[in-house]
Parts: sequence; C-alpha cells; structure tokens
Amino acid sequence: MERVALGEGEYYIPTGASETEFTEKRSRFIGHVWPVEGEDAARAYIEETRKKYHDARHNCWCYAVSGGAVRYCDDGEPQGTAGQPMLGVFQKEGIENYCCVVTRYFGGILLGAGGLVRAYTRSAKDALDAAGISVVRRWTQLAVRCPYHLLEQVKREGEQSGTIGEVSYGADVTVHILLPAAQTQAVSTRITERTAGVCIPKVIGEQWLPVPVLP
Repeated sequence: MERVALGEGEYYIPTGASETEFTEKRSRFIGHVWPVEGEDAARAYIEETRKKYHDARHNCWCYAVSGGAVRYCDDGEPQGTAGQPMLGVFQKEGIENYCCVVTRYFGGILLGAGGLVRAYTRSAKDALDAAGISVVRRWTQLAVRCPYHLLEQVKREGEQSGTIGEVSYGADVTVHILLPAAQTQAVSTRITERTAGVCIPKVIGEQWLPVPVLP
C-alpha cells in the first residue's frame, strides 16, 4: 500500500479501533486492532477481549510500542501459526503503537499449520485495514496577527497546507494555524509576501499529532 514518506522521528499507527470477522471452514475469526500508548494499555485490551470471548478456543495477540516492547502469543495454537504471523502484518506495514487480538471459535475442522497462518494473517490484515493508518508527525503552530480586511486571505493561505485553529478578535485579528513542520517556512513566507509584509507569522509552539493517510 502506498503511503506518504516518513520524515525524521515520524511513524505509522492505527487511526482508530476496529473489529472484523470472517469464517474459515466453520471456524470463526474475530479480529480487533487498537492504537495504544504503552504496554499497560495493550495488556488491558488483551484481558478485556479474553473476558468478552471467554468461551472461545483461542485469543491470540500481538502488540508493539514505539521504541519499546514487541510481544506476541499463540494462545494454544501450534507455535508460529498465530501470534507471529499477526505480528508480521504490522511489521510489514511499519505500524507501531498498536495492539491486535484475533479470537477463534473452533468449528470442528482442522485447518493445518498453513491454513492457520493464512487465517490469522488475514484477520490481522482485515482489522488493520478497517482501522486505517495515520502518520504521527511534528506540527508547528503559527500565530498571525492581521487587520480585519486581510483575515480571509490569511485563512485561505493557512488552509492550503494546514488547519485553522483559534481566531482571536480585538483591535486586530490573531489567527492560529497548525501546519506540518516541513511546511512552516513556505507558508510563513507566502503569507508575508501576499500581505506585503503587513502580516508576519510567528511560531508559538510545536506538537506531535497523528494524521490519517489511509482510510
């Protein structure tokens, strides 16, 4: 799948939580994905899922935390047929800060090692596709003070590359614009030039935020 190139310090995460399901030879596979910030959150989701599907034969899982732990579990399936293939889905796509649990209700027909690998891989991939993918990147917040007659022009320039935040009204107007860090200089220069130097953006802060790149 094609995605935006990563800059320094950037990484991919699931956009949100998801649940998917399919049946393979009467075995029911239910896949879940969640974005997480740490191991405690991942383990909480795993335990919650085990309780919810306590009557299932298997609740296999994997998770990875950016710069930290990478874990997986076959939960009673033959070694290497569940947790590791699930983990491989996320590693192939370069995803971090996630937890994935695939629940299997056994349908009475053995799938064999190859069939299990394909089923757990599919379930993890389906759940990731349903969750979507975001890139976590550094954003810059600009404050632009401008007279009222230039307000709409400043907002248009900001909206081309970022999003408009708080707008404060007084003797003049102060517009806050959130931009990808790489766009800061270009947008600042454009606003300054197109307002003939009347409006000069100032950087007032930075933050790391997720931005969806795939549905």
